[in-house]
Amino acid sequence: MVTLNTESSSSDGQNKTFTSVSTNIIIKVGANPVGAITSLSINENRPIAMIDEVGTDGHIDSVPKSATNITGDCKRTRFDNLRIAAAFSRGFIHVASQRVPFDIHIIDTFAGSDPGSMLTTVIKSVWISKINYTYSASDFIIVEDMSWEAERIYSTIGSGNAVTTVAGGRNLILPGTPNEFERQTDRGGRIGSLDASGLLLEIGLV
Repeated sequence: MVTLNTESSSSDGQNKTFTSVSTNIIIKVGANPVGAITSLSINENRPIAMIDEVGTDGHIDSVPKSATNITGDCKRTRFDNLRIAAAFSRGFIHVASQRVPFDIHIIDTFAGSDPGSMLTTVIKSVWISKINYTYSASDFIIVEDMSWEAERIYSTIGSGNAVTTVAGGRNLILPGTPNEFERQTDRGGRIGSLDASGLLLEIGLV
């Protein structure tokens, strides 16, 4: 049944499940999958400056005031005698040992096993900032907690296509948005979208 107001679908008679589930996620570093992960959180944070003026009760403009920070945390059960850094294909076990960053690939196979339908998110140039674990007499299972920071994050569908549709083929993108600079940034072709010209034209000020 498709709801009339939002076009959300819960069932169309084909016994389908449309709700995304974490069991379809594959986490890799290079060609190696990372197993025994109990949770992986990703945070994208960009501070926004609200521009005010004397004599006006309200914001007259707004703009990002710094680059986007990409951070996250990962919890992993110590399994197969691998420490968490080693599970991410690192040749060390302590934070101070890291010399070069690495990339994390998150592959979402929810839409199907065909490579053309897989959504891949790349967390680029990851640095480990913290590793925490506890040996406890009350719980023998050792879970390691790793925090990290990264330079960039981007996502593609298939062989590098921009993500502009949702499952089911419904295009939810309004005409004119996102523009090509946003698409390029979203799929990793640019570091950011604010260094391209045309911002005044796009918001209709000139």
